Amino acid sequence: MSATLLLELVTEELPPKALKQISEAFTQELVAGLKRRDFLASGSVSTTYATPRRLAVTVSEVRAVAPDKPFKEKLLPVSVAFDAKGNPTPALVGKLKAKSLSHLDPKSLPREHDGKTEVLVYADIAKGGPLANALQSALEEAVEKLPIPRVMSYGAAGAYYNDQKFIRPAHRLLAMHGTEVVPVQALGLRAGNLTDGHRFLSRTGIEIVNADAYAPTLEAEGKVCPSFATRRALIVDELSAAAAGATVLMPEALLDEVTALVEWPKIYTGGFAASFLEVPHECLILTMQHNQRYFALAGPDGKLQNRFLLVSNIDTREPEAIIRGNERVLRARLADARFFFDQDRKQRLESRVAKLDAIVYHNKLGSQGQRVARLRVLARQIADAIGADAALAERAALLAKADLVTDMVGEFPELQGTMGRYYAQHDGEPAAVADAIAQHYWPRYAGDALPDGPVAQALALADKLESLAGLFGAGQAPSGDRDPFGLRRAAIGVVRILVEKKIAVSLPRLVALAFGAFSGSAVVQRVLADVETFIYERLRGYLRDLGFTANQVAAVVDSRPAEIHLTPARLEAVRAFEQLPEAQALATANKRIANILRKSESEAAPAVDRSLLGNGAEHDLYAKVQSLLPVVHAHVERGQYTEALCALASAKSSVDRFFDDVLVMAEDPGLRANRLALLRGLAEAMNGVADISKLAV
Repeated sequence: MSATLLLELVTEELPPKALKQISEAFTQELVAGLKRRDFLASGSVSTTYATPRRLAVTVSEVRAVAPDKPFKEKLLPVSVAFDAKGNPTPALVGKLKAKSLSHLDPKSLPREHDGKTEVLVYADIAKGGPLANALQSALEEAVEKLPIPRVMSYGAAGAYYNDQKFIRPAHRLLAMHGTEVVPVQALGLRAGNLTDGHRFLSRTGIEIVNADAYAPTLEAEGKVCPSFATRRALIVDELSAAAAGATVLMPEALLDEVTALVEWPKIYTGGFAASFLEVPHECLILTMQHNQRYFALAGPDGKLQNRFLLVSNIDTREPEAIIRGNERVLRARLADARFFFDQDRKQRLESRVAKLDAIVYHNKLGSQGQRVARLRVLARQIADAIGADAALAERAALLAKADLVTDMVGEFPELQGTMGRYYAQHDGEPAAVADAIAQHYWPRYAGDALPDGPVAQALALADKLESLAGLFGAGQAPSGDRDPFGLRRAAIGVVRILVEKKIAVSLPRLVALAFGAFSGSAVVQRVLADVETFIYERLRGYLRDLGFTANQVAAVVDSRPAEIHLTPARLEAVRAFEQLPEAQALATANKRIANILRKSESEAAPAVDRSLLGNGAEHDLYAKVQSLLPVVHAHVERGQYTEALCALASAKSSVDRFFDDVLVMAEDPGLRANRLALLRGLAEAMNGVADISKLAV
């Protein structure tokens, strides 16, 4: 008999930021446990439920009893089971007795060969066990494997000591298979068919008569919308409706957190004094979102409105008290933000730079003040290298970290850079300097915006490369999954800026400049190759994310090209080349050439001696190389990488004929050296854009 299985844990308020992950893991582990024990049908479907006070899951088509299963068990090798006369040995008699199989005739047991020897086996049908046993084990495993950020110890009902450990104290356990209660236990609780409704809008002890009636019963009687996804979608719809034509600023993380805080969402609209809009909008939005979990509103012009939306867990016809209370709390926070903003502007950013000497950047790399000194040198050098205004880049580097000692950033660390821009603008700094102060942290995460102008790009590169050089040089490179200083993010930022902004500068040169900023340091070792390798590895991942294959990426990146901004164009050319019918043959030939030259290139002549070329294949290949080289070089100089690679197709017949007719490693040293020189020229023509030997399969 199959029916829907329902399992629910009613708890005290669960941590909102972890609720979604925990509920999904609970479902995944429980379903996996039941599947391993063969209680699910092929069409079984699981549904996850999660509210601030419950974790629940339903699974359709769950068997009441597992199906019987045939099994086969090896007993003993035949040579051990029977003596020379064919009689059972004491070892076999003991084995059968231990397994309660003494009633069987040993000579009737089937024999099989296990690949090494002939063995005696016992085959039978194992009866399927009841759901209760399987669910008990699966539930214990699921609870044990939950990704709980922090466990609480508490006493179960009637206990005089803390005998249970879970993310929050659990008060009810509900387990039903169809209309029947499944007698399982967990966290000191015995399963029943009762659940609790909304803490304020309903009651406790709501009976669930059927597993399929769980969600409808909770919604109708308990004033609880148990599905996280349904509740989230409802919140989005009601926020949009309450916005009255404005745009709701609703980041995904805030939506998830608010959804995890309410069981029966209700949207209310509040407001604040328009005078607060004089404070930078980033401060207001951060205050509303991070501190109060409110949703800010922007008008059609994109400007922030002095209204906000809040998601309440209380549905009432008279919400004025709720709205006024939230407005009072927000008013106090916005007043603090305005005070910080006003106070900070009384001092110029430049006057704060000296205070950075008192802030530790890293115990091996000194203070933020010392870091700013390095950034000034490095930003100027990088600006020169990429064609930016070096004086403005150095000025931006001087002021880039000054907002760290302002009151506003002290209260809201997320606003570092952003507030620096506002204060720089207030001080009358050039626009390029103000923008660079804000944008030198960019990109902060995957998909984030990149710094716009050359000055901002120079400072952003300086900031990231200084971190990479200093921390790698001080022995703080990431290991395994650990990256406490965000160096992978910094390296990806360098890659994205250079590639997406098409900045023509040598990556090794940038890395050398970064280590040069630490000249004279006894702590920072010049591990340039390590940092370059680290960045090239991030480049590989970045290019793979763009849709290029591992072989295509290897063809371009394995040679560690200095100007990485060209790699996407080169990869597009490689991709187009791979579509040619001649591609695989040429790639294979190039791989053969590479292997030959790797072993014997030192024997190659400085240049090809035409007088040593034989008529036919050897002379034909020389002529093809001579005609190809200028064509390939011209295309590469113009950035026409696809045309350069596609030109190689014409060489296929000459290459094939050469390898069919000519022995490269001839016994005559002069001929061998000449032929190796010829292959070296061919390799130069074939690998002008990418190492196509990497494409060989």
